[in-house]
Amino acid sequence: MIPGCPVMRNDKGELVVISAPSGTGKGTVINKLLELRPEFVFSISATTRNPRPGETDGIEYNFLTKEEFRQMISRDEFLEYAEYVGEFYGTPIKSINEAIELGKTIILDIEVQGAKQVMTKLPNAKTIFIVPPDMKELENRLRGRGTDSEEKLAARLEKACQELNERGLYDHIVINDNVSRAANEIIKIIDRKD
Repeated sequence: MIPGCPVMRNDKGELVVISAPSGTGKGTVINKLLELRPEFVFSISATTRNPRPGETDGIEYNFLTKEEFRQMISRDEFLEYAEYVGEFYGTPIKSINEAIELGKTIILDIEVQGAKQVMTKLPNAKTIFIVPPDMKELENRLRGRGTDSEEKLAARLEKACQELNERGLYDHIVINDNVSRAANEIIKIIDRKD
């Protein structure tokens, strides 16, 4: 390496799948990860739901009509997709392939069912499951949001337990007891060439 010159990567990039139960702080950890390593690329999902105030097509999501989404499904253009509450969500495979061909590390933030689809299609993807320090902390985080009724909170905790039971499918498990520490642990995992 010549001092002062950037290192050029000639090898292909890689896909990193990150999943976690609601309330684990996955989004916060991913934001910290991207702050620490701005060269990483965050995958933008497609959805058929309407944009929320402040959302921009191509930034938060690629907003599609249901017909456009169904056509992409029929052409097998998704790495993974699912229907949730009457709307479709999915990861277009074209942008993933383009980033990997350019030698980029692409971060994919998806739930367990989508991750299983990715593991089948791209078994070489690095998979990381973020867990809370313990269930009491997860409950405290969910309660701290102040947005859910007791019934909804109980449902979220039950779903979290189901998802935590799937963590053994992932290559790596990272405890989010501290955002910076968790993000740095993920960077070490990504940087390892195994």
